[in-house]
Amino acid sequence: MAIVEAAPAQRRLTDLALDFLAALELERGLSRNTLEAYRSDLQQYGLFLGRRGLDPLDAGPGDVRMFIDELAEGRDDRPPVSPATLQRKIACLRSFHRHLRREQIIEHDPTAELRPPRQRARLPKVLSRDEVNRLLEQPRGGAPAALRDRALLETMYASGLRASEAITLQLPELDLETGMLRARGKGSKERLVPVGSRAVQALAVYLERGRPRLVREPSEPHVFVNQRGAGLSRQGLYRIVQAHARSAGLQHRMSPHTLRHTFATHLLAGGCDLRSLQEMLGHADIGTTQIYTHLSTDRLRDVYFGAHPRAQLEQR
Repeated sequence: MAIVEAAPAQRRLTDLALDFLAALELERGLSRNTLEAYRSDLQQYGLFLGRRGLDPLDAGPGDVRMFIDELAEGRDDRPPVSPATLQRKIACLRSFHRHLRREQIIEHDPTAELRPPRQRARLPKVLSRDEVNRLLEQPRGGAPAALRDRALLETMYASGLRASEAITLQLPELDLETGMLRARGKGSKERLVPVGSRAVQALAVYLERGRPRLVREPSEPHVFVNQRGAGLSRQGLYRIVQAHARSAGLQHRMSPHTLRHTFATHLLAGGCDLRSLQEMLGHADIGTTQIYTHLSTDRLRDVYFGAHPRAQLEQR
């Protein structure tokens, strides 16, 4: 009986979700990954309503809360979701029901009083200056792949690029004379980011001696290409970073995003103001950037307790 009742609710929710996601893509320019995550979240919500024989337009605050509690506590066939995933699902449900309310499809928003659980932000891993130097020294020699890897790692650390921004970077977006590049971030938003002199030098060598020996089509637009001459994939980038991290003894602390976190933390430690860092990282909300102030504070605390002659007494 439950299976028969689940089908209409799931079909109804699918139709409503498609309209909602289309509106999000048009109005807010969300990334494809975010839209796909929201689609999956709403599909899961529809299955929950279907098991309870509920139409999505009839769900009340208690039903939504029960769904959230089930996600947080887990089921026999599914473990609890992480706090970050739970927050995303709540954000999706709130946005979805606000859309239905604006479109006058429902009279009352069942998520109006729904609040996400408090979550202690996990501080991202960052490398010390010595560890960064060890990593950047790993691509050795004059082979095209080594020149590419050196330029790639230097650029990601110098400019704080996301993995997706590094692999989609194109030649017209790179200006070595001015030391600037144009990054295409989330939601197709673009920003100008400085490129340090070390990265400019590595890029110039790669573009002159390495990339021409890798590309096969003169029209290939991507800066960083693979052995077949096409733009790097996300998996290809990850393999490059992990290979050099292993050589540097950093494989357990390293991902492509680690360079972005390290870029931000080192800039703040060097005196960069938060607004400028927000602009360089492409964060829409400065609250996202503020996590790096905690990282810098932790670093200062470590330096203090390691260097001050009376620090250990004060710590007790």
